[in-house]
Amino acid sequence: MNRALDVIVAAAALLVSSPVLLAAAIAIRLDSPGPVFYRHARVGRHGVPFELWKLRTMVVGAEHQGAGLYIEDRDPRITRVGWLLRRFSLDELPNLFNVLQGDLAVVGPRPTVSVQVDRYTPHQRRRLEVRPGITGWAQVNGRASLSWPERIELDVWYVEHRSLALDLRILGRTVKLLATGKGLYSSELEQGWGG
Repeated sequence: MNRALDVIVAAAALLVSSPVLLAAAIAIRLDSPGPVFYRHARVGRHGVPFELWKLRTMVVGAEHQGAGLYIEDRDPRITRVGWLLRRFSLDELPNLFNVLQGDLAVVGPRPTVSVQVDRYTPHQRRRLEVRPGITGWAQVNGRASLSWPERIELDVWYVEHRSLALDLRILGRTVKLLATGKGLYSSELEQGWGG
């Protein structure tokens, strides 16, 4: 989708989801001490860093406990409310602010951390040619159940074949994925880290 359409979709989605965001914020505050939002450094288009906004789903300081930046199935650092938010990917709703700021697109490769980008081959760096997205081709074709190299290959394929029709197909499949919750976690470094 082009930038104007991204802004329209993100603004509309924020308007519609604002009651859910408010309820989630209250639930997070009541469930565990700490901030409502979690910000984490990610790598964007052309390697430019930015801060990704998410709802906090883990205990404060989780990245310094247990598996560190890795998130495992049934990870004990995830709060009770965090489990619910992650199950329906509601923790990603603040990503819409990143779309309005221009850091993200609605559809594109999920933004990742610099430690992974530093290991990219020249071919893999192609995924940085577009704005990262809230959802993408890798997310609707296996998500975290895929290995990291498989996800990168799907992202590069998207970069080479992107179109409005493909973006609409991805959005449709995203809705289906959210309904099933399949492939949410992996023992690998989780792109959706939301401490």
